[in-house]
Amino acid sequence: MASQTDELRAHVRRAIEAGHARDEIHANLASAGWGETQIRRALDAWADSPFPIAIPRPRAELTAREAFLYLVMFAALYLTAYHLGALLFQLINIAVPDPLDSSWRGRVRGDSIRWSVASLVVGAPLYIGLAIKLAREMEADPVRRQSPVRQWLGHMTLFIAALIVIGALVTTIYSLLDGALTLRFALKLLTVAGIAALIFGYYRADLGSDPQ
Repeated sequence: MASQTDELRAHVRRAIEAGHARDEIHANLASAGWGETQIRRALDAWADSPFPIAIPRPRAELTAREAFLYLVMFAALYLTAYHLGALLFQLINIAVPDPLDSSWRGRVRGDSIRWSVASLVVGAPLYIGLAIKLAREMEADPVRRQSPVRQWLGHMTLFIAALIVIGALVTTIYSLLDGALTLRFALKLLTVAGIAALIFGYYRADLGSDPQ
């Protein structure tokens, strides 16, 4: 069974081929209860051409290569974000030591720092390289911006980043009310919220520039 989107596109195609103007099609669909975004997408699926047969615009297709590249890129992003935070946590532990906390001895701290640095050396260049590569491909072929795997992973990243920022804010307010907000704890919360906010801001702007 065809989806509503497919049915709407098929209806628009028949209307265009019957010679109806796009404004007329838009008005009739709106009066039938279709949303503005749905109507615009259905009309944009067909080229504005004097040719009597409706000509479809190119649409993004999901390929195994594209899915692989985006999955690796976002995995590298998560790896980089996590270990950047872990490294900053260790630096905060060094800069603002807690004499009552005996869990961060020199050897353990050194091992953690080395793991984080090693992960950043691998993850950050991998993410940046793939991001540049995919951005160039989208610039050469703008249809790629409509990639479903890009849209899904990008919005999932927005969701995760938003949850982290909200969680950090809730934790900060709770700690303030409880009187347990120390400088060390506040710096760590700021680190987590800052990294998540940067990721959220970047992908919100990137996905927001896509054609609706």
